[in-house]
Amino acid sequence: MRATRRRARADGGSALKIAEVINVDFSLRHFLVPLMRGARARGHEVVGICAEGPLLDLPRAEGFRIIPVPMARSMNPMAQLRAYRALERVFREERFDLVHGHMPISGLLARLAARRMGAPRIAYTCHGFLFNQPGPWWQRSLSLAMERLGGRMTDVFLTVSEEEAADARRLGIHPGATAVLNGRDPAVFRPDAAARAALRGEFGARDGDCVIVAVSRLVRHKGYPELLEAMRATPGNAVLWVVGERLATDRGEEMGPHFDRAAQALGRRLVRLGYRHDVPRVLAAADAFCLPSHFEGLPMSAIEAMLTGLPVVSTSIRGPREMVVPEETGLLVPPMQVAPLAAALSRLAGDPALRARMGGAGRARALERFTEAKVVGRTLDLLGVT
Repeated sequence: MRATRRRARADGGSALKIAEVINVDFSLRHFLVPLMRGARARGHEVVGICAEGPLLDLPRAEGFRIIPVPMARSMNPMAQLRAYRALERVFREERFDLVHGHMPISGLLARLAARRMGAPRIAYTCHGFLFNQPGPWWQRSLSLAMERLGGRMTDVFLTVSEEEAADARRLGIHPGATAVLNGRDPAVFRPDAAARAALRGEFGARDGDCVIVAVSRLVRHKGYPELLEAMRATPGNAVLWVVGERLATDRGEEMGPHFDRAAQALGRRLVRLGYRHDVPRVLAAADAFCLPSHFEGLPMSAIEAMLTGLPVVSTSIRGPREMVVPEETGLLVPPMQVAPLAAALSRLAGDPALRARMGGAGRARALERFTEAKVVGRTLDLLGVT
């Protein structure tokens, strides 16, 4: 095994050189930056590795070195071979002490290349298993085989969901799979009366409106066709704000036609805000949050909403059902069904006291389980980044 290079930390310990590997710039910025900050604060060198993209401006501005590799969110074998070879070159040159992969394909490639190049320690965080997503049997079987292969090369196997940690142990992927959850900073995501007043005025919300906000990529599996259809059956004070856009690497059905039809039916009750850097302020201006996904890991957007004090309407699937306590912090509905979703949104739109009670309970639950400091600290401890 290749010898590693260590440097002394200020406290006399050894500093690790850590690679955090993920697929695209969006994922690195929104999922990995807090972890990278935490490892650096403990005195270690942290390098981000993913496909090049404009959202890498933030980690670079914070002084993180980012090495671009041609990651592809597809099953194209030639594209994946190019990414694998690029990772091999990087690992050969950089000689990392710890390689930490994320996401199904990029995480597998990272572990294969790290093993090949003799990395002393290899870790993986599962943000959602592909075999738990809807799809043909052969695709789910291939995903399970890939996860089992990757698990044999993994020293530390983490998941963001308790259910998927149990899946990993039960299905023979990794016997030590451990859930670390997800977390956000409650100093950033919090109730904000000034932001509420300013943005509701800017976006045309009226007195008595119940603003329901959805924050996610504009893709089919986030449940937008059902959400837009359900909004037609909600009362006239229910207004939907949609934050997000479709990434260049997203595949599948375009959501544009669904939004066009909904805009004709809903008029002012549908507001598209696109990708925004002020999501905490947008959440603070809303009254409820909705994420009717078909599958998830442990969605960050729902945590952000809970910390902001919003009741959450989501689907009863892995991830959200670990977060939302039905009738206490929000409401869970069956996935891919319009009528129950419309009923849940209508119920919240008509009951401000219920929204306030659920929102307060959701914030308390998020402060207990889903804060960034707790999750980052637990993750680093399990990775051996002390």
